[in-house]
Amino acid sequence: MKSTSLIFSILVCLFSLNAQAQNQFNGLHVGMHNLYMLSNAKTRSISPENPTGGKGKGGRATLKNGSAAHAARQLGQGWKVNPYVVIKPGQTDTLADISASGAIQHIWMTPTGRWRFEILRMYWDGEKKPSVEVPVGDFFAMGWQHYHQISSLAVAVNPGSGLNCYWVMPFHKKCVITLQNIAEKPMTLYYQIDYTLSHVPKDAAYFHAEYNRENPVPFKKPYTIVNNIRGKGQYVGTYLAIQPHSNGWWGEGEIKFYIDGDTKFPTINGTGTEDYFCGSYDFLSKNKKGKRVYTSFSTPYTGFYVIRPKLPNNTETRFGLYRWNIRSPIRFKHDLKVTIQDLGWQSGGRYRPRRDDISSVAYWYQTLPHTPLPPLPDKDNLEIH
Repeated sequence: MKSTSLIFSILVCLFSLNAQAQNQFNGLHVGMHNLYMLSNAKTRSISPENPTGGKGKGGRATLKNGSAAHAARQLGQGWKVNPYVVIKPGQTDTLADISASGAIQHIWMTPTGRWRFEILRMYWDGEKKPSVEVPVGDFFAMGWQHYHQISSLAVAVNPGSGLNCYWVMPFHKKCVITLQNIAEKPMTLYYQIDYTLSHVPKDAAYFHAEYNRENPVPFKKPYTIVNNIRGKGQYVGTYLAIQPHSNGWWGEGEIKFYIDGDTKFPTINGTGTEDYFCGSYDFLSKNKKGKRVYTSFSTPYTGFYVIRPKLPNNTETRFGLYRWNIRSPIRFKHDLKVTIQDLGWQSGGRYRPRRDDISSVAYWYQTLPHTPLPPLPDKDNLEIH
């Protein structure tokens, strides 16, 4: 009986400590494991119908200033008068400007236009240089301006072009999210940003995302996913968009993580591209006719999809791959560099360095200040050919 009582006391103590820890986060990160916990956090949401996210300030647009005034002309205020914004060529629109302590918990949007020409940026706690600077499609693992369903924990892409992000993005004092249209035509954007106003622990790191592209990848040179991370944090995800420039299998390249001062040799060395993205043997499986074909999949942590050629504009097969290190974040204390080889096969069972078109997004959390992100490629080098 004494042992049973002791075990019960320990369980009660552990439950109490867990409850205290959850209360400390105060609704910052909510999951199935703590959804029942009460919190003093405040829920807010920004959309064109409530651009400030203010309490009791949704749906106030009038027919005089609403983007959908014509459609709502017989109904008036409160009836979907301002559900979207139009961003003109060369214009940067501020989607969110929050002066408080809290965290972004969900972003949904459906942008028209050319996604590589629409640049998403995020700034934390008054910083002048963004912590996130990525073309909007690539940020949501849609690098090829082509819908493909993704059903993962961090990103969900739903019919017909519903782009969703569930990365938790804490901030202590301020959050600014912008979208720039560098295309020649106006774009229409429906969006909603769900966030919480809450206490944020001092040791909460800031969300970062960086875009890169090399077309073609230099011969016998590794492709760099990210090389400028300085500070303490954890790497949490990779998205790759690959268009092979020659026939044959393209995914033999090893991913390498150079952690905290690694130079010639990395601490983490993968065994192949499809291996890092948790597939195997070229992502091939047999179809009903017994032929081995590329097989798309989307899971909570990893995924792979194929964009088939559609003549005359798209003559090459294109691929998208994501890996979220949610269960296995890669910790670093001082610095981090991530590369992957552009490698395939040639005759005689030999590896063949390739020169493919590779784009990537690296996702990580770290302390501020951060090293400024490298400049994005210019418009011509962002464009999908």
